[in-house]
Amino acid sequence: MKEIIVNRESDGQKVEKFVRKWLSEAPLSIIFKAFRKKDVKVNGHWVKREEIVHEGDAVRVYLTDEQLADFAKPRLAIKRDLDLPIVYEDRNVLIVDKPSGLLVMGDNKGSKNTLAQKVLDYLYFKGEFDPEHPTFVPSPAHRLDRNTAGLVCFGKTDAGLKALEELFKERKDIDKRYLALVKGSFERSLEISVPLKKDSQKGLVEPCSILNGGKPALTVVRPIESFIGYSLVECELLTGRTHQIRVHLAYVEHPIVGDGKYGDFETNRLFERQFGWKGQFLRAYKLTFGQLKGILSPLSGQSFASPLSKKEEDLLMALRNKGE
Repeated sequence: MKEIIVNRESDGQKVEKFVRKWLSEAPLSIIFKAFRKKDVKVNGHWVKREEIVHEGDAVRVYLTDEQLADFAKPRLAIKRDLDLPIVYEDRNVLIVDKPSGLLVMGDNKGSKNTLAQKVLDYLYFKGEFDPEHPTFVPSPAHRLDRNTAGLVCFGKTDAGLKALEELFKERKDIDKRYLALVKGSFERSLEISVPLKKDSQKGLVEPCSILNGGKPALTVVRPIESFIGYSLVECELLTGRTHQIRVHLAYVEHPIVGDGKYGDFETNRLFERQFGWKGQFLRAYKLTFGQLKGILSPLSGQSFASPLSKKEEDLLMALRNKGE
């Protein structure tokens, strides 16, 4: 038998989720069997899988010591401060400014140099995450592509993560803006409403009619600054499809500079040769929150920005000088 006390970060979880996180290596069949056989107790009472646990509750699982040792392998984390800008932090939410080139989450190659791992290390460093008893793992509420820089929101607690995920899903009280350097001239604002479909086998997203499986996608693009042959634009995401901005801009023949998947390869080679520029020029540069209630209320009415990097500023300056 093993007992663990529910911490603040796990308050409000279903007991099944709590146990699955705690016994992270256990097959689901073992966990479901434990509930069926009434081998899970909360505060001394048998419970069903849907029971909600709260901070301070004592959860007991009646498995053998050998099973518990095998199923409760600790999640690795190293105590170290975060080497990235923290834009905002409270008890439930963390907003970090991610650089281009860093994965948000691990990929199928097993990469561990990720933003998520850095955040876990940081919270372990602060004493807000226990890798030996990971009943809840702080996680991002949304993602950015590896080569997209900018703001990423993490839920530090289960309640915080759920609230953020719902906020990003509903999109009523959050405004996300991106900056992109694109090929061609933008004279006026443009609304791009083109359904998109993801081809998982190819790893690509393509414009596709609704009848053929495409999902509605809407992006508003506004000109910020013009250069000879190129434009800096602001993109507002009104839906959240994979690679939406990149595919939409390529569709209207204004591909993002440096985009190796949907961009113009001749333009990319030109920028590398003339300016030493590699990687796509796309930044999630602004997050604005509406009037929020509950656990996210501290974010109400706040706006956060991710400034351009020196490399990005230098490229824009070089384009300005070229036009003089």
